[in-house]
Amino acid sequence: MARALRHENRRVIITPFRSPFGYTIRSDGYRRLPGRVLLLPTPTMSLPGDANGVGQVKANVVLVHGQWHDPRHFDLVVIRLRERGVTVAVPELHRGSLAADTRVVQEVVDALAPVVVLGHSYGGSVITGLTGVAHLVYVAAFVPDAGESAASLGRSTHPIAPAVLPADEGGTRLDPALAAEMMYAGCSPERTAWAVALLRTQAAGCGRGVPQRQSWRDTPSTYVVCSHDRAVDPVLQRQMAARCGSSVAWAIGHAPFVTSPDLVADLLTDLCTS
Repeated sequence: MARALRHENRRVIITPFRSPFGYTIRSDGYRRLPGRVLLLPTPTMSLPGDANGVGQVKANVVLVHGQWHDPRHFDLVVIRLRERGVTVAVPELHRGSLAADTRVVQEVVDALAPVVVLGHSYGGSVITGLTGVAHLVYVAAFVPDAGESAASLGRSTHPIAPAVLPADEGGTRLDPALAAEMMYAGCSPERTAWAVALLRTQAAGCGRGVPQRQSWRDTPSTYVVCSHDRAVDPVLQRQMAARCGSSVAWAIGHAPFVTSPDLVADLLTDLCTS
């Protein structure tokens, strides 16, 4: 059954999803809600500001993870956004195909609009196929044009390939030591161990999926180039950034939501209040 939230003066319907797990962070703490999307209902929808309303939150946020990743990889960003009064949803992918991943994210977008949507790595292919988004944010992410996929874009330069191993249950997994080095360099040992422990097996074929539309053509968009990335070539990132409305370069590795969550939260806050 759908769940209704009061969101300022309007009703927002949040539909439960049939997923192995889901998480909710609320004003009363952190708890597990099986079968649901990660959702942050907040008691107010404004940031500290002056009497003229500077800092008013005008959009919600949807975070879309990449291959081998998990919604919990965004926890450090989610906590920071919640503290600023921003409602956040983190859908779980791993649905078996790009089309299925896109459908589950579209349901969340439709429920929470207006939304700023961030896609990381493969998540860029997912958000490219969405409709009804206020602003797209690509973080070290693929920005496919018609007929392109994450796999076809990254084929000529695929630096993470040495870390990709076959998985016993099918699909692929990442070598933990190489994943730590290639994606989370610069983190403390404790944070690196946490991020690596959350990595999951990735079903085959998702990266070869071709989005049915190219939302970056008619939706405001920002590309974040991670110039120290060792998983998605920064040269390729700059080429894809040219397709977006604006871009910024961070001297950081592949997963800034783990290594530097304040940067990500600040960018999203600016977009939600602009």
